[in-house]
Amino acid sequence: MTIPQRSLLKIILLGDSGVGKTSLMNQYAYKVFRKQYKTTIGADFITKELVIDDKLVTLQIWDTAGQERFQSLGVAFYRGADCCTLVYDVNVQKSFETLQNWHDGFLKQVHPANPENFPFVLIGNKVDVDGGNSRVVSEKTAREWCTSKGNIPYFETSAKEDYNVDAAFLCVAETALSSEPVNIWEMDEEMPSHCDLQESISGTEHRGGCAC
Repeated sequence: MTIPQRSLLKIILLGDSGVGKTSLMNQYAYKVFRKQYKTTIGADFITKELVIDDKLVTLQIWDTAGQERFQSLGVAFYRGADCCTLVYDVNVQKSFETLQNWHDGFLKQVHPANPENFPFVLIGNKVDVDGGNSRVVSEKTAREWCTSKGNIPYFETSAKEDYNVDAAFLCVAETALSSEPVNIWEMDEEMPSHCDLQESISGTEHRGGCAC
């Protein structure tokens, strides 16, 4: 009998501090939203299993710190990434303007074989704020930026209202699967770890943290 296999996809979340990376991750994995803001130190990750085209896929989603003082740690966290998800706050112009720095910095540290084809997804978060009246970055502007980067997928989300979050991460998984070869692990094998972490497990979801 053939042992079922699963694909392990390492997903990196990048963007300025405060754009909602942690909230998006928690909403997707645990369906919770916390009003209290707590800055991510170094990096944190969760894993979540889903089925795509009858195949079991495990997403390992890394939430990285948005502060400049932690960016030098990027190479350790980015290694082995299958997709990079850039996140900005539609209500903060600067968080959109720095996307180019996050995009280029990631490619510089990862050195993928085909940088022009490395899979990225862009998420514009916090569309719920003030009923959309506080918005400063239009959807048109964001989509034009995505077009300039090779037509990368774009989603607008609200981690607070759980708007479009599942759809965005499903697209992230599908984008990663359709590009570079992914890590394949037999179901009875232990999943690899990148750091010596303590993990808490709830159902099929795992969470760990690392400041390395």
